[in-house]
Amino acid sequence: MIGPDGLVFTQNMMYRHNVKVFDRSGNAVAVIDDTIDLAEFGLAAESVVLRGSPVEGAVTPDGRHIWVSNYKMYGPGYSSVADDDCGAGDWEDSFVYRIDIDSMAIDAVVPTGAVPKFLAVSPDGRRLVVANWCGFDASIIDTESLVELGRVHLGRHPRGVAITADSAFAYVTVMGAERIDLIDLNTLETVRSLPGAGITPRHIILSPDGSTLYSSNHQMDTVRSIDVDSGEMIDTVRTGTQTRTMAMADDGASLYVVNYADGTVSKVRTSDMTVLQTVSVGGRPIGVAYDAAMRRVWVADYSGTLHIFDDVAE
Repeated sequence: MIGPDGLVFTQNMMYRHNVKVFDRSGNAVAVIDDTIDLAEFGLAAESVVLRGSPVEGAVTPDGRHIWVSNYKMYGPGYSSVADDDCGAGDWEDSFVYRIDIDSMAIDAVVPTGAVPKFLAVSPDGRRLVVANWCGFDASIIDTESLVELGRVHLGRHPRGVAITADSAFAYVTVMGAERIDLIDLNTLETVRSLPGAGITPRHIILSPDGSTLYSSNHQMDTVRSIDVDSGEMIDTVRTGTQTRTMAMADDGASLYVVNYADGTVSKVRTSDMTVLQTVSVGGRPIGVAYDAAMRRVWVADYSGTLHIFDDVAE
């Protein structure tokens, strides 16, 4: 993900147990270890040292912090081997970390459900929504008090999160239930499910005007646009095999989609859902971020490589 001043944050999970930070030129500027002592954060009476596995991140609106989710924890009391084929209650709960960007250090730790994956901060900065893959729910966290306000039950394997501009609602994909649910962030209740979700909706992004929701449908190999008022699909396009994470240009005109099994990234024009270009990156691309100031697309793959593309005009 792209942070303040173009800093690029890469979450390296249990493979490296860190968050590595790069500048716009691709130079490493910091490595943030995922080791914590729960006692230092008021979460244990005595020292309990754990390691995490940072998987996703979100920048706060004020640009002072990033939040990262931990796929699972390692240490005393954590023995389950979390994976993507899990049932509710099979795995231990986890934590999200808050990282201070100035000091490049973890400055807050908050409990969540099991195997938290994608997370998003509300535009007003007051709420953090975390999709708990193996908890079958979403944690709603107050970012000022650093308290989990509650969990909203959603069903099998929640994944993507997109929060409305007024910070009142959050869309969450439920991949295993073929749904996209709308959560009221005040009542912590599900308001509705969108009928146009399709099969295995994974990652979602709202258009800048909030009228359209874009979803990558992993097993359908497609990206679809959904009208948020009706909840129905507007259009769809095939980009490649196993569509995963997306990024959007700042003007909302283009989406950048990684196709995991094909080893490619595609640029999609949102006005008519047309694929403008598909580029091979090799490996298995999993993450993508857009640097609006430089008009560059960053792609991460499981080989441990970052690919940087200049996004030229159509």
